[in-house]
Amino acid sequence: MTISYDNQPDPSSPLDIAPVTGRIGGEVRGIKLGPDISDADIAAIEAALARHKVLFFRDQDHLTDESQEAFANRLGKPVAHPTLKVAPGSSYILELATAENRVASVWHTDVTFTADYPRASILRGVDMPPAGGDTMWINTVTAYKYLPDTLKTLAESLRVIHTNMFDYLAPSPVQNAKSSDFSAFTATRFETEHPMVRVHPVTGEKLLLLGGFAREIVGLPKADSDALLAMFTRHVEATENIVRWHWRTGDLVIWDNRATQHKVVADLGNQTRVVRRVTLAGEVPVGPDGRESIVIHPQPMAVAAE
Repeated sequence: MTISYDNQPDPSSPLDIAPVTGRIGGEVRGIKLGPDISDADIAAIEAALARHKVLFFRDQDHLTDESQEAFANRLGKPVAHPTLKVAPGSSYILELATAENRVASVWHTDVTFTADYPRASILRGVDMPPAGGDTMWINTVTAYKYLPDTLKTLAESLRVIHTNMFDYLAPSPVQNAKSSDFSAFTATRFETEHPMVRVHPVTGEKLLLLGGFAREIVGLPKADSDALLAMFTRHVEATENIVRWHWRTGDLVIWDNRATQHKVVADLGNQTRVVRRVTLAGEVPVGPDGRESIVIHPQPMAVAAE
């Protein structure tokens, strides 16, 4: 019998990759990341990322803010977050530290409230707790793949408004819009109209472009929009599409931000959890009909200076 599943490793890859689940995630072993790795290794990482959507690397304790940024430069063009300040002494690293269990515990794709949102994110575990604070990712390609054909056709006809006027860090809806983080996050209002189904620019795969910043389907009354978003979200969040990673200090994770959603498990209590993230410049999504995303307010992300 020939074994077949969505997340199979590529036998031609020079990397030692162990699939983590049947649909998403690969643990890459035996490689030391940094700005001086070979062009061949960079190409292999890019190919593996397109295949597995999320790559996990243990024991990268040697990385510093500087070398993480330099490594990111090997993979693409880093961008600063459009609303949040970078870490001190950094050009574009975003530090995400716990405060009163405020973690990104809502499913989301990074920065989809802009048109040219990042294509990939590189996250380093700087100070991780012994238990709690895992991160989970969803494969939005398989989320689309396993939709009934009727729902695929419907999804491909829809456009969705994404906005940052939503506190994805709030521990509960009651605390939404009450923090200084939220005030900074929403200081500039961003809105973008995206196709619900995006065509991946590298693999050609179709994927569902949703997540916490997706707030309204274009052209529908609110009740109908909410109902459809909830229905598609239920399919996206099916357990089969998810991988969960238990962090150790020194881990580094790279994910394809075009083809995934992610969230943090908010079970930290008062433990410390510090991660630092670099994101890579993306491109404007295109739907199956060839239509691009449209900026509503105010402008596309600015690419960080080289």
